[in-house]
Formats: sequence, structure tokens, C-alpha cells
Amino acid sequence: MTDEDALRAAVERRAEALAAGEASGLEAVLHPRFRWTSHRGEVFDRAAYVRSNTAGGLVWRQQLVDRTDVVVLGDTGVVTCLVTDHVEVEGEQRSYRMPVTQTWIREHGRWTCLAGHAGPLL
Repeated sequence: MTDEDALRAAVERRAEALAAGEASGLEAVLHPRFRWTSHRGEVFDRAAYVRSNTAGGLVWRQQLVDRTDVVVLGDTGVVTCLVTDHVEVEGEQRSYRMPVTQTWIREHGRWTCLAGHAGPLL
């Protein structure tokens, strides 16, 4: 498996962890110093990101990752892709499509997401 293939697999694990809605699964793919900028411009640290995606009014159903482009340089990877998010907000089904950029780092042979940016909505 190439470094790029391993990173693509990590990106899919993150998408699956979002859809599963389990905090521990999502934390496992996020670096402890993780930061995320949402399509609304909100900035989250790891704890706030996990909480906002696993507790409260947002329920994930699926995240589809498409048009994935991966660049690996040493132990750093940058992923650009299009995602389609299928979620439930306050009982209403919604879908959102947007570009996403993620920065990943490999430590001890394991990829974790260090940072990401979503949006704008398409």
C-alpha cells in the first residue's frame, strides 16, 4: 500500500467515524491538537468538534468523499476533496455538498487529521 493509499483509507475512516456518531471513534482519527474551520467560518478545537458532531441537534447519517486528491510529503499529507454530508438537524433530513481540505500527519505509523477546512457550500 502506498502512503497515498494509506492516507485515503484514513480519510474514509474519518468519514465513517462521523457517520457512526461515536465520540471515541472520531477522536481516534483526530490529532490531539486538531483544528477545524467549518463552512460557516466557525473554528473548533478537537473537543468542541467532537462534541458538535456527536452530541446535540446534529445527527450524522453519511459522509461521501469524492474527487479525492492526496499529496504526501514525508509524514505530512494534504487532502482535497468534495464531500456530500447527509445529516439530520432537529428531525429534518439535510444534505450539503462542499469542498474540503484536510492536513494529516503520520506519527508512529498512524495518520491523524491535524486540521481541516470545509466550504463554501455548493
